[in-house]
Amino acid sequence: MLNPVTRDFEDTLRSLLPKAAFKDDSAPYLSEPRGRWAGQGFIVAPGSTEEVAAVVQACADARVPIVPYSGGTGLVGGQLSDEGPVPVVLSLERMNRIRDIYPSENVLVCDAGVILADVQRAAEEVGRLFPLSLASEGSARIGGLLSTNAGGVNVLRYGNARAQCLGLEVVRPDGTIWHGLTRLRKDNTGYDLRNLMIGAEGTLGIITGAALKLAPRPVGVGAAMMAVASPAAALELLAMAGQQIGEGVSAFEIMHRQGFDFLTEVGPDIKQPFAEIPEWSVLIDVGLPAGLHPEEALEGLFASAFEAGLVTDGAIAQNVAQRDAFWHIRESIPEANRRIGSVSSHDISIPLSAIPAFIERGKQALAAVGAFRINCFGHLGDGNLHYNVFPMPRKSRADYEAERPKVKRVVHDLVHKMEGSVSAEHGIGRLKVKDLETYGDPAKMAMLRAIKDALDPHGIMNPGAVLRQH
Repeated sequence: MLNPVTRDFEDTLRSLLPKAAFKDDSAPYLSEPRGRWAGQGFIVAPGSTEEVAAVVQACADARVPIVPYSGGTGLVGGQLSDEGPVPVVLSLERMNRIRDIYPSENVLVCDAGVILADVQRAAEEVGRLFPLSLASEGSARIGGLLSTNAGGVNVLRYGNARAQCLGLEVVRPDGTIWHGLTRLRKDNTGYDLRNLMIGAEGTLGIITGAALKLAPRPVGVGAAMMAVASPAAALELLAMAGQQIGEGVSAFEIMHRQGFDFLTEVGPDIKQPFAEIPEWSVLIDVGLPAGLHPEEALEGLFASAFEAGLVTDGAIAQNVAQRDAFWHIRESIPEANRRIGSVSSHDISIPLSAIPAFIERGKQALAAVGAFRINCFGHLGDGNLHYNVFPMPRKSRADYEAERPKVKRVVHDLVHKMEGSVSAEHGIGRLKVKDLETYGDPAKMAMLRAIKDALDPHGIMNPGAVLRQH
């Protein structure tokens, strides 16, 4: 049985933490980017691992729930508690130090509250690259990114957040600290607790520090946008890019013309790269070592793909400004989506070879539900699609509230049938708990529950996220 935060418990926390740890305005911590939910909670922002441990121990003793709060950019409600006892919302924002950088080891050690863009800049200052990159990098914090195993645009080359972390420091649900902040790349001393905590969404402990892997900075970078004949042609182009450019391909994004139409309809105002917007296009980003030229590599790829009938048009960035302009288009599509307002949005992954069939079958299945506009785009290189369903022109998502659950079920049923995942990079949070129960393997669900009960026996850590509270 969990207990709510009371005035007496607030006084207990105030006796443990300095005045700077408490917030006068709780509103920014109790909402999420899409405005679908509002949360509840008493906000605290510890400034050190020891202060986090003190808060967690107090909560454990009093059986008060804790909701960890990182950058607040999550889209599945993992940072909000909208029901049950009023929790402590524990923000990491004051834990924002780069602790150490070891350029010769390609390692950076930091607090969990450091903003991703600040980690990227710190790596750049020593001639290195931290390759995790996503639209919210100016506000997303390392603790939340690791807790959700964030993806982004460079997964094809560098992997998810999990692949970019060597060690962790974690406050356990009883307030003790796991000092796992190793910089080792090989350590076979028992269960891999680091990978257990990454992706756990704060349900097993609170990440307070991380040792992150850095990479060499590519000497030459470049990008191209190419119009492709179909999603199947895009997959063939991806394979061709791998053969011709190898590991130099950092990102491979697919975009449907619906995304460009939304940009024209509601903005942001973007200069289009093609005279006539194609039905499907891809954005390819490359990073190459000294002696290799990105423009030449992309020109060679385009020539081969055009000869094979895979592409019909293309534009190759001739400088950094043009490369940035291509990425600005891709990164503006979610904002246009937000302005339109989706009926139902889906962060899914599909086996690469099944993607063309999924796109066609998804369109047919949704047509049986009603008339919609579908904006399918995302990280084709790793099979992660953002498959979003929108109202028809001159209608709003409010007109489709009755159809919304059916739309989601149709899409997720098809994803599951085609051996995909209904959560590719955003996590489960509270939004997808029922989806995990519906589509999760029973043995997996039993193991998840056993781990949760063993590490957090009182259920105080982010209750209701990932697994239903019991």
